Amino acid sequence: MREALAGSLYMGFVLSIAAYEAGMWLKKKTGFPLFNPLLVAVVLIIPILKIIHVTYEEYNEGAKYISYLLTPATVCLAIPLYKQLHLLKKHMAAVVCAITGGVIANAVTIFSMCLAFRMSHVHYVTLLPKSITTAIGMGVSEEAGGIVTLTVVSIVITGISGSILAETIFKAFHISHPISRGLALGTSAHAIGTAKALELGEIEGAMSSLSIAVAGLLTVAIVPFIANWI
Repeated sequence: MREALAGSLYMGFVLSIAAYEAGMWLKKKTGFPLFNPLLVAVVLIIPILKIIHVTYEEYNEGAKYISYLLTPATVCLAIPLYKQLHLLKKHMAAVVCAITGGVIANAVTIFSMCLAFRMSHVHYVTLLPKSITTAIGMGVSEEAGGIVTLTVVSIVITGISGSILAETIFKAFHISHPISRGLALGTSAHAIGTAKALELGEIEGAMSSLSIAVAGLLTVAIVPFIANWI
């Protein structure tokens, strides 16, 4: 059985989709923030691979096809933004300041953390793209000399954490404006945060989609200048 599963070209693809759908069902059934579909999928897939003795390389032979959809899926997030274009024009200055502030805050936080924990240059450039979407972050990390696999892990953890904690943080700091919520999620938690923003509302989703693109471009622009700080 193990050989049959490992040899199946699309085993990883099917398993990934099934695990994610299980997470979606669990989230809808319970409404519990910790049951993020992506987190549930990870928790389910790891023990399954261990039980059936399938290596990551064998699993990824099929799962890698999902990655091909990452970039076009990110581009498709422009659709809700187009529908709310009038809001973007009306609040352009606030939007630009908010996203720029978020990118700067991320860079300063990573810099401070690396200094505090005496982390090396490699780890510094690996973590710098943690708050931008994977499609952009992988390229930024590779170009700066970071460890791409760890960059992907940090991006996923950041996105899941942001998605889970978003509503609690919004309530704690009394953040109720949909534009503010969307910008916060997109700038700090990228595509996974945008999925959460779309759950909150169409305006939140549109502003979060914008944040992904702008934060990604700003990060690409500033990383070459700040990569040698450590």
